[in-house]
Amino acid sequence: MRTSESIRSSYERDGWFLSPEVLDEEVVARVTARVEAMGAQERPEVVYEEGTRTVRGIHGCHLFDDVCRRLVRLPALLGLAEEVLGEPVYVYQFKVNMKQPGEGAAWPWHQDFAFWSREDGMPADKAVNIAVLLDEVHEKNGPLRIIPGSHRQGLIEAEAEETHRGGGGNWRKHVSADLEHTVPDPRAEALAEESGTTLAMGPAGSLYAFHPTIVHSSSNNLSADRRALLLVTYNAVSNAPERLSRPEFLVSRDTTPLAAVATNTL
Repeated sequence: MRTSESIRSSYERDGWFLSPEVLDEEVVARVTARVEAMGAQERPEVVYEEGTRTVRGIHGCHLFDDVCRRLVRLPALLGLAEEVLGEPVYVYQFKVNMKQPGEGAAWPWHQDFAFWSREDGMPADKAVNIAVLLDEVHEKNGPLRIIPGSHRQGLIEAEAEETHRGGGGNWRKHVSADLEHTVPDPRAEALAEESGTTLAMGPAGSLYAFHPTIVHSSSNNLSADRRALLLVTYNAVSNAPERLSRPEFLVSRDTTPLAAVATNTL
């Protein structure tokens, strides 16, 4: 059995970690049903693929949905985040990235911390993404592609890096295929050549942890299978952002430390 020390060591070395725990089918089914219901609603938290009514993402679900509010407190998620960071945490961001069959568009190479640092003033990368596969993910339906160890590069500046550092930017460019902050393809490809890449695949219910500064991307969904990826970003309470200008459904305001519920059930 892995210890907290070995989990942190693996995470610090590779920048990602596949949890030995898998969420129960009933839990995944309940969350998926809620996600599908929310995606059918006209809400500001729902984002579409450009020029379509195809849902690309749903944000801040834990703020208005009871199932998602409990999900972020499950020991399998919250406990893993606390083990990785070694201190109390709160939910900084909650989103579900949807890739509909044959329509889900790619995400370019990027680092999540670039957005959190430049847009929100997060002091350090003392946060962790916990990814929940709501569907079975395979090579053809747009899995997350991670470059192991790339988090140790720190934030990678693009050539002729923009001077923009948040406060008034268009938040929709933070959730679309045309991302505001990206890692230049030549730099990402050189890192991938040096370190290889890992695909975050597996059955529904699989849990991954990955570092805020790790370089990652994903391809178009070329299959007939949907790929729904739920992402909870837990931030250390001591690392709360200095400024908040983006909508609350993108950046939670409540930094109260979370307490886990007793079991991994909904």
